[in-house]
Amino acid sequence: MFIIAGLGNPTREYEGTRHNAGFMVMDALADKLGTDISEKKHKALCGRGVIGGEKVILLKPQTYMNSSGESIRAAADYYKVDPEDILVVYDDISLAPGQLRIRAKGSAGGHNGIKSIIAHLGTQEFPRVKVGVGEKPPRMDLADYVLGHFSAEEKKIMEQAVKEAADAVCEIVSEGIDKAMNDHNAKKEGR
Repeated sequence: MFIIAGLGNPTREYEGTRHNAGFMVMDALADKLGTDISEKKHKALCGRGVIGGEKVILLKPQTYMNSSGESIRAAADYYKVDPEDILVVYDDISLAPGQLRIRAKGSAGGHNGIKSIIAHLGTQEFPRVKVGVGEKPPRMDLADYVLGHFSAEEKKIMEQAVKEAADAVCEIVSEGIDKAMNDHNAKKEGR
């Protein structure tokens, strides 16, 4: 069993913002799997599905970004899932809009949602799919940038990236993270 958690902030106010790229991927994944993410449990909206014969729990923490670890830890404890089987999908400002980067583990890289997950799980050893949302403009506040909406041009790019990220999640679960990294990291890095 895998837990697949997409990070974001709850409420309509944050729909479509850069910081909610993880939620966007979860919605696309739920559509792809023919399920929904609506059950309220573990301080999250939850759904269930199957990818490549493997049961998956789809999670959209409702704790707000900076406390995402509370929800993920609660779900991990309940389902008895180890950190290496918790796949986290989130926005990354160090990547160009639409660029994906898959990692088997790593630091928070300044992302407060990931900091919270590391603190609550007690490890950095969990896989993740980073979805590029672009670098903030100089002199713009970081919070204003990540809580802002995509431009019309970025929206088009992100629609495709969200679908690709959902495909990458399926590939990680069904074929392993190494194959997914080879297939998806190389696409946007020019290899």
